[in-house]
Amino acid sequence: MNKSIQTIKKYVRLANYITVSQIYLRDNFLLERGLNFDDIKSRLLGHWGSCPGINFVYAHLNYLIKKHEQEMIFLLGPGHGFPGLQANLFMEGTLKKFYPEATVDENGLGYISKNFSWPYEFPSHSNPGTPGVILEGGELGYSLSTAYGAILDNPSLIAACLIGDGEAETGPLATSWHLNKFIDPKENGAVLPILHLNGYKISGPTVFGRMSNKELKSLFYGYGYEPIIVDGFGIYIKMQRALEKSLKIIKSIQSKARQGKKIVSPRWPMIVLRTPKGWTGIKELDDKKIEDNCLSHQVVAKDAKTNIEHLEALEKWMRSYKIDELYNKKNGVDEDILSMIPESRLRMGEMKYAFAGRMRKDLILPNPDKFAEEAIVPGTIGSSSMRRLGLYLKEVFELNAKNKNFRLMSPDETYSNKLDEVFKATKRAFVWPKEKWDDDLDSNGRVMEVLSEHSLQGLAQGYVLTGRHMIFASYEAFVEIVTSMADQYAKFLKIAREIEWRGDIPSFNYILTSSGWRQEHNGFSHQNPGFISNMIQKEGNFIKAYFPPDGTSALMVMDYCLQSKNCINIIVAGKTLEPRWLTPELAKQEMERGIMIWNFASDKNPDIVFSSIGDYMTKESLAAIDYLKKEFPEIKTRLVNILELSSLGFGKCGCTQEDFDFYFTKNKPVIFNFHGYPETIKQLLFGKGKNERFFVHGYIENGSTTTPFDMQVRNKTDRFTLVIEAFRILTEAGKINKDKAEKIIKRYEDKLRYHDGYIRKYGVDMEEIENWQWKRNA
Repeated sequence: MNKSIQTIKKYVRLANYITVSQIYLRDNFLLERGLNFDDIKSRLLGHWGSCPGINFVYAHLNYLIKKHEQEMIFLLGPGHGFPGLQANLFMEGTLKKFYPEATVDENGLGYISKNFSWPYEFPSHSNPGTPGVILEGGELGYSLSTAYGAILDNPSLIAACLIGDGEAETGPLATSWHLNKFIDPKENGAVLPILHLNGYKISGPTVFGRMSNKELKSLFYGYGYEPIIVDGFGIYIKMQRALEKSLKIIKSIQSKARQGKKIVSPRWPMIVLRTPKGWTGIKELDDKKIEDNCLSHQVVAKDAKTNIEHLEALEKWMRSYKIDELYNKKNGVDEDILSMIPESRLRMGEMKYAFAGRMRKDLILPNPDKFAEEAIVPGTIGSSSMRRLGLYLKEVFELNAKNKNFRLMSPDETYSNKLDEVFKATKRAFVWPKEKWDDDLDSNGRVMEVLSEHSLQGLAQGYVLTGRHMIFASYEAFVEIVTSMADQYAKFLKIAREIEWRGDIPSFNYILTSSGWRQEHNGFSHQNPGFISNMIQKEGNFIKAYFPPDGTSALMVMDYCLQSKNCINIIVAGKTLEPRWLTPELAKQEMERGIMIWNFASDKNPDIVFSSIGDYMTKESLAAIDYLKKEFPEIKTRLVNILELSSLGFGKCGCTQEDFDFYFTKNKPVIFNFHGYPETIKQLLFGKGKNERFFVHGYIENGSTTTPFDMQVRNKTDRFTLVIEAFRILTEAGKINKDKAEKIIKRYEDKLRYHDGYIRKYGVDMEEIENWQWKRNA
């Protein structure tokens, strides 16, 4: 056995021992006497089963890093293997730099052991408080896509991604294998996937674990990888050779690409590692097989606090690692083990790429004014928000071409979403075979298009958490696919914002377009604003949803979001040709406040207030005001446009009660017309005054293949429904004559009936709708 293998084995033994100590012990950390019940934590938490494989991989990666001085980050898919990861961070000295009590001695071992899975101390999973971590892993499936995002535009970096075989059964992980087809070896780093097969999930076998090596090699070869199997006798030397081979393949592909050779369908390496679940742990207990079975998944000998048989089994297990050979009080950790640890700058826990604040460079941004179409007269037709944003983002790509720190993620929708102007500055990344008729594909393109929202969300997370900037543009209805991933990222970001050494992280920016209001041609399946409701319910005021009412406003919002840090920004914008309402100056003013009274549609001391949130909703609200003023010129109205929503409420700071009263008056009726679900606005209105004066309209889950205006009618957000409601409110308040109002209401109800017959006959909206323009102050 060569010296390096002996050293790696000693390293793994110590890592395994420290892992077990964290799960079980509150005292007697070096087993200087026999274990007793008082040495065991009262509440045993954590997962053992995956940890020995994690320690085995981490040790071998350290050897590779030190030998070749290779920059590498480590992504742990099964985040419940955290005590294993923390054991390695402790041994390499990284943990002490961020947690001074984690000294690499008995006191430090006691510190991390007593505080693992302890209230307000170290959590049970990888977390934002863990140096080197850009993936929590508590919810499985996101490791590989996040790894691919991290290596984009980082040509010297390798992301070693340990994927659990249970995790590999999830949909997000399954699709992310294909991301190798978008990685240009000239401009980017490489991902080394390590599929860890220990055979079992929490209570049964895994699919991959029961596949033969032949089947696995066929599968991953078909995915475009060079699979290397590591299992069986001599596994340490096999793993060492597999990593050396993998590094050689990676360097060969990159070298050829960087010498100018054309690379098509590069076959990147990946490792399939088979080790027993709970390897080196208790073999049997209570007449049940433990090691190499699902029963080793979590806490083994879970009654060690009260059951002598369990306690003795735990002690025998821990002593099998021979801690006295690996550590002593006089000399500390064995010198051989210390020799395995790379220098500080190369340690995976300290790798600079995992600290966004160290890597971040602000984007160079153009002046958004130059892309705005002047609204000399409010309501002038001719603005498409997404077309405006396409022009703006094209220049963002051009200005940052040298920095290479900006990317657009899109699930095959860049053309559909009217952002294709960006293809004048860059292309879509693709390194697999291309046909001569393919448009806008290039190996080094900066637009990432794959029909998997999960993969794009993971790419984006890996990209921003390594300090770069991005936009994720999606059909509004289908971004819901990544709601759970977005939830997990929001949890990660909420904690990361409180950790000083994380630094400022570029904001995660969504564009939601092709909204349900203009998906009438695609039908009910394409109509769902639920992502907005879910995200803005979260506490902390770092998740913000923006509803620019026109193209000029969309530009100001985008410019603001790309400059922001430590936030999740959601921009909701239409792609159809719509009216222009605001000048650049007014749009900037509204951006600064997040809410604004539109003076061109407002009177002093209004009798009724209309409030619009969203581009299509704004047009319908203004049309309702137009009709109301035509019928009753003496009625005073106000239009309050809300640009920004968050958990705090309306506008930048959520509106104090004083601000709220300023915009919406203290006692006048307010008709809200909202892009999303009405309940979202009703929640934000809680405590703002008497609910009887608030009337909220929004998407109420009514849709089909129909006309654009009929989508509004079906959901009671259309101009006729709004103005009828206003007539009734004003009649009840004694502001207009009841008899006159009833006649007018009947006329507008007749319009709705006529509309229904018209679209059934002609298939398009009435000319009154198609040709309507705001003319009040023209």
